[in-house]
Amino acid sequence: MAKEQRSNKWAFLFYQESTPENYLEILEEIHVPFVLSPWHDKDVNKKTGEFKKAHKHGAFYFDSLKSYAQVSELIKDKLNGPAHVEPVISPKGMYDYFTHAENPEKSPYDIKDIECGCGFNLAQFLVQQNSDDFITEVIDTIEQNDITEFEELVWYARDNDTALLGLIIERTYFFSRYLDSRRHNPKRLQKAIKEQGANFDGDN
Repeated sequence: MAKEQRSNKWAFLFYQESTPENYLEILEEIHVPFVLSPWHDKDVNKKTGEFKKAHKHGAFYFDSLKSYAQVSELIKDKLNGPAHVEPVISPKGMYDYFTHAENPEKSPYDIKDIECGCGFNLAQFLVQQNSDDFITEVIDTIEQNDITEFEELVWYARDNDTALLGLIIERTYFFSRYLDSRRHNPKRLQKAIKEQGANFDGDN
């Protein structure tokens, strides 16, 4: 029954020892957006204590539904990978598995070593999987740069970090309200007046 399942997002696996060295070129030629984990070359077999074979986890993002058999054959034929593939149920769970972000017992892998191609929007993907961290980063940016207008925030993100721009657009209401509250905060206004007064006295 599972092998008849259809999905537009499929997870797969391939091993460093058996896949072609030009695996990225091969994947690009398929013309399907994809994302790959860093090489998992530090995983340890708990039973034997030995390192597992170096491998990558990956996912295809098709624009239409594909069957188990279609994707399985693609991985076997193009990457010489295992026939078993699985539909992606949770992109967040897949991301955590890529880096072992939520499993301190396993060796961590660097987010910078994630690979992608064929138009896969990695920046947007990372923001979506780490939205809480990126929201904190945007708030820090607002405070550090004393931003009070939504337009200022958009232009700052556009010039400095397009990944944050995507999050700001998705959370427009939240950040607009935050900036409104910040702009009209009495404590902030009093602080600004005091600083202006201090600067004025210093000039004299």
